Amino acid sequence: MRPNRTWKRGISALVAVVLLCGALPGCARKGQPAGGLADVTHVGAVELEDEAVALSQAPAALPAASVEAPGTLTKSNQDAVIDYSNTKDGYVMVCYKRSTQLRLKAQVKGPTTTYTYNLTPGKWAAFPLSDGNGAYKISIYKNIQGSSYAAVLSVSLQVTLPDEFAPFLRSNQYVDFDGAPNTVAKAAQLTGQMTQPLEKVAAVYDYVVKGMTYDKQLAATVKSGYLPVLDQVLEKKSGICFDYAALMTGMLRSQGIPCKLVVGYAGKAYHAWISVWSDQTGWIDGAVFFDGSAWHRMDPTFASSGKQSQSIMNYIGDGKNYSAKYFY
Repeated sequence: MRPNRTWKRGISALVAVVLLCGALPGCARKGQPAGGLADVTHVGAVELEDEAVALSQAPAALPAASVEAPGTLTKSNQDAVIDYSNTKDGYVMVCYKRSTQLRLKAQVKGPTTTYTYNLTPGKWAAFPLSDGNGAYKISIYKNIQGSSYAAVLSVSLQVTLPDEFAPFLRSNQYVDFDGAPNTVAKAAQLTGQMTQPLEKVAAVYDYVVKGMTYDKQLAATVKSGYLPVLDQVLEKKSGICFDYAALMTGMLRSQGIPCKLVVGYAGKAYHAWISVWSDQTGWIDGAVFFDGSAWHRMDPTFASSGKQSQSIMNYIGDGKNYSAKYFY
């Protein structure tokens, strides 16, 4: 559903969710999945590099909808299943059904960008169609050796979204607020009886920026495949860039305020920040805080670790310092 257009300075838009399903071997769901069995996709080995240790770099001194796999449109074989029943809602779901010690990956190749995710066997995972309308290819891969992977299953789709914001309105693997009841409760507490979206943004922003500290030890040791567990981040009140951005994004979405978690570069550091959309201005890349007269670039990690010093805020406010790579 499109965000309420009566928001004078409203906000809108972001992402999908991880659902767990059954014990191994599995991915059981109620009812009989539609769609017949499909053969394994036989292609040559492909090289899939791990994503850079997600958002582990410390800041430079300066510089509420659920998802499901209804099974009405699927492609499957004895190893895996891809459920594309919900493309109109901006997401697909995949599951590798067998128990395995091999590393697994899912890939969502859109019109302009290819997203590669880690998979856990026996668990459903939902991924956003972040590229909007166009041709997509959804694939599941298993590791052969090193960075070489073999395709297990794939399906090609033509996606037309009734709502351009659909991919950015739900929980997902990177921002799993459906699995974070304490985070959802905290967001409700912070926003209280507020009705204006920007008031809620300001309340959550202040909490994250002023209440969290940057975890330098985690930044130095975090491994590829790290995903924030929002309730754990909330309890620790510390984290890396990924944690800051994911926590704020999850809180806002739980309050019905869609936004994007953006992954890219802040200067030379691999980083994460928040982007939002408003009726008045369209997409504001990295800017979600409005002081009554002007938008300010909101990067919760830099603002917090820099104690909101003028030099840090100036850096945050300079869009040239930011280069987006992925949107979740």
